[in-house]
Amino acid sequence: MRHNKKFNHLSRTASHRDAMLANMAISLIMHKRINTTVAKAKALRKYVEPLINRSKQDTTASRRLVFSYLQNKYAVTELFQVISEKVAERPGGYTRIIKTGFRQGDAAATCFIELVDFDENMAKAPKKAKRTRRSGKKSTAAETAAVETAEAPAAEAATETAE
Repeated sequence: MRHNKKFNHLSRTASHRDAMLANMAISLIMHKRINTTVAKAKALRKYVEPLINRSKQDTTASRRLVFSYLQNKYAVTELFQVISEKVAERPGGYTRIIKTGFRQGDAAATCFIELVDFDENMAKAPKKAKRTRRSGKKSTAAETAAVETAEAPAAEAATETAE
């Protein structure tokens, strides 16, 4: 029976798992996105989100606690100076896991895990106008309003030249 066994051991010893998760957390903090397997990404999310939450309060105690997990002063500096500013108003959910398919060698499910506030592609993606099948024209109210406002100055200019 697996009573009270809440985390994935990832087929590793405790020291190997701690070192691997620390290295992956450092890479995620420094590069903002890493490719890995889904199981490792889920384990990393449980590991790194409390550290990001701790970085919201820039105190010596919180820096020492985060450093005890990461053991990399450059990652700690990046976390407390850059990342903590962007996630200051976010109540949680600092990472996003997006599945990318299966690895060819062993068919392991792969994904990338990224920091939510640092993804430029998702944040600035403009909404695409919908097209209807029958006419092929864009059917948005904003465009019809834009066409009407563009025609109004042209009509005024035509009446001025006629006078």
